[in-house]
Amino acid sequence: MEVREIGHDSCEYLVALELRRQILRRPLGLDFTADQITAEAADFHIAAMEGIELVGCLVLSPQDETTIKMRQVAVTPDRQGQGIGARMVIYSEEFARAKGFKVMTLNARDTAVHFYLRLGYEVVGEPFEEVTIPHRKMQKGLD
Repeated sequence: MEVREIGHDSCEYLVALELRRQILRRPLGLDFTADQITAEAADFHIAAMEGIELVGCLVLSPQDETTIKMRQVAVTPDRQGQGIGARMVIYSEEFARAKGFKVMTLNARDTAVHFYLRLGYEVVGEPFEEVTIPHRKMQKGLD
């Protein structure tokens, strides 16, 4: 399996967008707007590829010159629990560090907090609701 950056204008991006829609949006009765998709051109897109098959993806959104936010982490249902998410997170940390970012932040669904704790992230602040479900803000220093 290879983890790598994909372009916003690539076929892989369209597959990643559909995976994110299927895993993260549809179960909540949500979808992406055209404006949200267009705005993602400013983000970095990371994919886990098994040959030509996309099996996982995430988005890295620069917040300022030192902070980048990881979001929309998704793995295909048949590949969950096999370490793909962790490999994408580790790759993303190295990728962000190489771009000069010092801090990775994310808004973790309550069900994912322990996953990120195992990878060295810490909870920051109080619980909050986002897209109708409980979340926790988390962060990790990259230096």
